[in-house]
Amino acid sequence: MPDSLTFVGLHYWAGSGRAFQPVADLLAPDYAFLAPDLGGFGEAPMSAGGFSVDAYADEVAAFIQKHGLSRYVLVGHSMGGKIALALAARQPPGLAGVALLSPSPPTPEPMTDEDRAASLRAWGKLAEAESTLRRITVRALPRHWHQQIVADNLRSSRAAWDAWLLHGSRENLTDRVCAIAVACTILAGDQDAVMSPSVHGLETLPLLPEGTPLEIIGGAGHLLPYEAPQEIAQLLRSFALRL
Repeated sequence: MPDSLTFVGLHYWAGSGRAFQPVADLLAPDYAFLAPDLGGFGEAPMSAGGFSVDAYADEVAAFIQKHGLSRYVLVGHSMGGKIALALAARQPPGLAGVALLSPSPPTPEPMTDEDRAASLRAWGKLAEAESTLRRITVRALPRHWHQQIVADNLRSSRAAWDAWLLHGSRENLTDRVCAIAVACTILAGDQDAVMSPSVHGLETLPLLPEGTPLEIIGGAGHLLPYEAPQEIAQLLRSFALRL
């Protein structure tokens, strides 16, 4: 039955679990969708285990165990995609599939030193948060979503913010991603200014199980759960039915 499968959303850097609410609303009541705030973002305290990709994967594994999930799909967006890959490579019990939305690749992210330095300087600045939102989205968003995205950016902890830019985004998981043994799918916006579809095709897709599709969403940027919730929900439904 569909309701025996739960989606677990892992959010983007400088975001929070509530980014998945538009998608969760469209999947209800057929599927449960849980989306925790990751350590140092949203309302989550800084993780005692630190901010490495594996520390976040440990955090998500504990969340899944706490909720007693017996069959679930990891839905990793951007930073959350890299965390989802790390957890899936452990072949945890109950994992049925992995859906990656504009994921950070298992290789180091394609970020220039100039962009990294600019992002480090942007922490806690309203004007920078607004500018980033305009740069990484293409579709018009409702005002309350716009405000939510900016608010999440501004409440990110400095430690988690810097750790991802300096360390997490640079981690290389290629030696273990091949251990993923469940069905996967990648969804990307064709106008993503952060991670173009070519990055997914070159860096992520070749390491995933044979037959993994790369679905392109036209006219969308990087924040897919906000920009394209209907397309994402439809693709996740189709994915779940194939599992």
